[in-house]
Amino acid sequence: MGSRRALIALVLLTLIWGYNWVLTKQALDYAAPFTFAAMRAVGGTIAMFAVLIVMRRPLKLVAPMKTFWFGLFNCGLFLLFQNWALVEGGAGKTSVLAFTMPIWTLLLSWALLKERVRGAQWLAAIGTLVGLLLIIAPWTLHAGLMSKLMSLLAAISWSVATIMLKRWRLELAPDLLLVTAWHMVFGSAFLVLVAAVVPEPATKWTLQFILIFLYIVLVSTALAWFLWLYVLERLPAWQAGLSVLGVPAVAILVSRIQMGEAVEPLELAGILLIGFGLALLSFLNWRLGRASARHVA
Repeated sequence: MGSRRALIALVLLTLIWGYNWVLTKQALDYAAPFTFAAMRAVGGTIAMFAVLIVMRRPLKLVAPMKTFWFGLFNCGLFLLFQNWALVEGGAGKTSVLAFTMPIWTLLLSWALLKERVRGAQWLAAIGTLVGLLLIIAPWTLHAGLMSKLMSLLAAISWSVATIMLKRWRLELAPDLLLVTAWHMVFGSAFLVLVAAVVPEPATKWTLQFILIFLYIVLVSTALAWFLWLYVLERLPAWQAGLSVLGVPAVAILVSRIQMGEAVEPLELAGILLIGFGLALLSFLNWRLGRASARHVA
């Protein structure tokens, strides 16, 4: 029963995060990218600490410098590059590029940490990189190139943060929710600084923008992180990681229906190749997890 509820939570989480890309794209019609990134991060931070207080979790900051670097890459730079990419790029394609994070984590771990990459993992990496090449299409030199590069920078900053969390997990805090809240404090501070320094148009406070903002803060941040922790505690990591496949799929579908976002044939081929690479990597992680479980038993 617990696993079934966790799977339902995973599906709900995938829908929330997938739709969030479309809503963020719409929000940028009313607020400038850096300003909205700062607003979203600050609102999310307040929501996360409210959740901690309601759940009566400890609030003490652990390992401030490590938490700062984690927050800079996972919250600050990721949201900055994501919003910058969405100014010109479509929500669906931007999410696909950003969710190549697992492949960049694999390659950066191999290059920087000397972690071994096995044969089938190379196939997943090559498939994803070829897919990226087809989507970015650098030979065309069209206006959307900057958006795609910003999406990739978002993915790489996320992957760097993932490696940090992997190496520092036990030093940061035993409670992932506490780590999330404090890392958003540092990410928010960075984004507020950027928004203060970079001149941008004033925000248009319409009813639609306010509703979108409240959804992103309360649902996409506070509720989604609660669901993510619920899923992590009850499902194997490979199953929880399936959201990496599901979120871009939801974003593509919703952006196609709601915003009329078109996908060119080469871009579709690239999306399918990236999906193949991520699915293969998920399968390999599942098989590795089963082998480790048998070894421990």
